[in-house]
Amino acid sequence: MLLTIFLAIVFCAAMAMMLISCVAFIQDNKFFGSAPKEAREVIIQKEHELFYGARAIGWTLFIISVLMILGVGVIAVWDGFRSGFTFWQFFLRFVLIFTIYKICDMVLIDNFLLLKFHFFQHYYPEVTHVMEGRKYGFNIVSQLLKLFAIFPAVSALAAWICTLF
Repeated sequence: MLLTIFLAIVFCAAMAMMLISCVAFIQDNKFFGSAPKEAREVIIQKEHELFYGARAIGWTLFIISVLMILGVGVIAVWDGFRSGFTFWQFFLRFVLIFTIYKICDMVLIDNFLLLKFHFFQHYYPEVTHVMEGRKYGFNIVSQLLKLFAIFPAVSALAAWICTLF
């Protein structure tokens, strides 16, 4: 259980690092698919780097975060095999990792980083008027759908695949 919590924290950190690398350093609108529609419509594509080498730093951080996410998956599965996990143990591990991540995403990243600390607006001031007045997070229906339907279904599928081996 302790390993599962640790893996969830690493997963959350990797997703936060991915967000920071895309918004602050890479600054490519292709990465903002999860932003609210009204914000995506007013974002202006950045033609120049924030500073020399910013995109290289961003891509490096992005690749590291992807490797961290893959590492979480590999370690979660490997340890489950090593420990002789059943379907329900794999399912619980995967659903806990996804649930902790989604709660972290909704509470810390969306609410604090994006709404309270105006991280996104610092790099894209043109979205300030779109973000004003928001009391909580983004795409709440989509977030809850992932939390209560998609992530449990993906966890069940992954657990089933793991128990086939």
